[in-house]
Formats: sequence, C-alpha cells, structure tokens
Amino acid sequence: MFKFAIPLLVFIALAVFLAIGLSLNPREIPSPLIGKPAPVFSAPKLHEPDATLSPVDLKGRVWLLNVWASWCISCRAEHPVLNRFAQQKKIYMVGLNYKDETSDAKNWLNQLGNPYDVSVVDQDGRIGIDWGVYGVPETFIVDKNGLIRYKHTGPVTAEDLEIKLLPLISQLQGEPV
Repeated sequence: MFKFAIPLLVFIALAVFLAIGLSLNPREIPSPLIGKPAPVFSAPKLHEPDATLSPVDLKGRVWLLNVWASWCISCRAEHPVLNRFAQQKKIYMVGLNYKDETSDAKNWLNQLGNPYDVSVVDQDGRIGIDWGVYGVPETFIVDKNGLIRYKHTGPVTAEDLEIKLLPLISQLQGEPV
C-alpha cells in the first residue's frame, strides 16, 4: 500500500506547485533589488559622450530608468507609450541604451521620438547586469532616496502606466493619488 502512496503524494505535490506556477503573471518577475539602493554606475550620455550620468546625480528626485535598444522589437512597441507619457512631464526619464551601437540608438530616437530627459550608454551590458536586467525592455522606478521601488519587465503599456506606474509615481512624489 505504501508503495503506491508515496508516488501519489509526490504527484499531488507536483500538481499543486504546477497550479501555483500557472497562476503567476510571468511579467511580474520579482526583483531582489526592490527596496534596495539603485546600483551605482557612471555612464556616458548618448548625446553628450564626454558627459556622464550616475544615480548619485539623481538623488532627491523620483526617476524612471527604461532599458531599451534599437534592435529590440518590444522596445519599438512600447516607445509610443513612453513618448505620450513623457509629454506629461510627471517624472524624470532616463533611458539606458543596452548593448547597442551608438549611431543606431541615435537614429532610432531621431526617427521615433525621444521620450527621455537623458539617455546613457551601456555598450557592454554591465550596468544592465548590475540592475538585474533579464532582457529589454525593462523599466524601474527609483525614489528620492535612490531606492528601487518598482520593476516592470517587458513593454510598458498605457494600462500599466495608469494602473501601476502613475499611482506609484504620485505617491513617491508626495502628490495626492
């Protein structure tokens, strides 16, 4: 009897874990960086290669980091959403151009519009690794103290902006929601 009970119990346990896994949203990949200081970097600005930007330069303001690349199809899908969002001037937007050719990135922004207040270059992907980037696009919200408060994996949609990002941004900026 026990000979059949153990495999049955193992099967039931696996079925429970499978059911739990299937109920999760694959876009909501937990990040161990939430609530922790933004990883430090100093990267050249895309349009001013002699100047650099670091998260230290952004202390005291709520900001958004969007990881993008000209070769990224999903980035192209989210780009019109970011362009419309940037017109609202709700948050300082930093683009992290990930593993891309500088000329391709500049052409892409010239053709499709530039939603970013500044873009920095991550030619070799080391900054992305430090930020725990799985792929592009990914978007982070960083608070005034330099702590990462939110990570969005995949393209940002208008619905994501309305439901998740805008309320969080307003809260972090101390505005009424």
